[in-house]
Amino acid sequence: MSKRDYYEVLGVSREVSEKDLKKAYRSKAMKYHPDRNPDDHSAEEKFKEVNEAYEVLSDEAKREAYDRYGHAGVDPSQGGGGFGGGAGAGNFSDIFGDVFGDIFGGGGGGQRSSVQRGSDLRYPLELSLEEAVKGVTQKIRIPTQVECTTCTGTGAAKGSKAETCTTCGGVGQVRMQQGFFSVQQTCPNCHGSGKQIKDPCRSCHGEGRVQEYKTLSVKVPPGVDTGDRIRLAGEGEAGVNGGPSGDLYVQVSVKEHSIFHRDGKHLYCEVPITFVDAALGGELEVPTLDGRVKLKVPAETQTGKLFRLRGKGVTPVRGGSQGDLMCRVIVETPVSMTKEQKELLEALQRSFEEEGTGKQSPRKTSWFEGVKSFFEEMKS
Repeated sequence: MSKRDYYEVLGVSREVSEKDLKKAYRSKAMKYHPDRNPDDHSAEEKFKEVNEAYEVLSDEAKREAYDRYGHAGVDPSQGGGGFGGGAGAGNFSDIFGDVFGDIFGGGGGGQRSSVQRGSDLRYPLELSLEEAVKGVTQKIRIPTQVECTTCTGTGAAKGSKAETCTTCGGVGQVRMQQGFFSVQQTCPNCHGSGKQIKDPCRSCHGEGRVQEYKTLSVKVPPGVDTGDRIRLAGEGEAGVNGGPSGDLYVQVSVKEHSIFHRDGKHLYCEVPITFVDAALGGELEVPTLDGRVKLKVPAETQTGKLFRLRGKGVTPVRGGSQGDLMCRVIVETPVSMTKEQKELLEALQRSFEEEGTGKQSPRKTSWFEGVKSFFEEMKS
């Protein structure tokens, strides 16, 4: 029988946010929970269907695969990513215990699966602007939980094995009577696994995993920016009892640069010039990430003028044309002038005044005329 669309199962749109997705799941799962619908096979099947849909859509990678390929993208039998053999009522507490823990005492109508996927890890990686733009291979050293080699992840000492929990009889849950209500809780002895280890491994103390440090090479593609992340599949924490390892997500952040400011695929920088160069024009050397280039400044250039150097920006990591470098010229007022230099400037100022300042300083003249009109309108 063909499966229903996962979005339809949860009653949400394909653009649903993570928060609204969880809210919709909680509502549906509580409605069809086995403890609220005893001996109702139809409710149990719907509960499994809701759990299966949420497990796929709440996982970023699985949701992307599902959106692209449908059920085939997440079905192990069809080469998809799968979801660990389904999310029926028997093991839903592995995934959703945080949602129902306050209502059903830890949740679950049965034993928790002893095989569990390892946790995903995140590693912050700070890059210089040059490394982010051109790409780089970085070595990182991370702490992680790996499978214990002594017991091969079982948690039991050599020559022994995990046995059925005597407290819950292997179910993983215990039922407690509170007044008129019967409350089902996770077994405090085996913590829901249904197994107990009487002779634990001395290397991992029965955990099945030990903490180690490992060094990985991370290939950062050209064009990454702050907020981008790189996924290293299977490099997260080791799974429990033979479960698959989690993934490692390398979170990129780019340090501020002393010269350039990045905005998407474009770079910006400020270039100070003398007022002589601004007035008479000239040729300047400006920096780029590929070296120095010549920039021609035309005569009568005003401060704040933006010059575009095409193709001197960033090639986006997701493809597209290379950005540009925008050079904003800032006219710098001279400081620490000598007496002779001041006299020359005063002479220049007098020559401007003789010809009328409106010709050499049109913006200044226009501004003062606007101020004059403003005050005249206030008086009228």
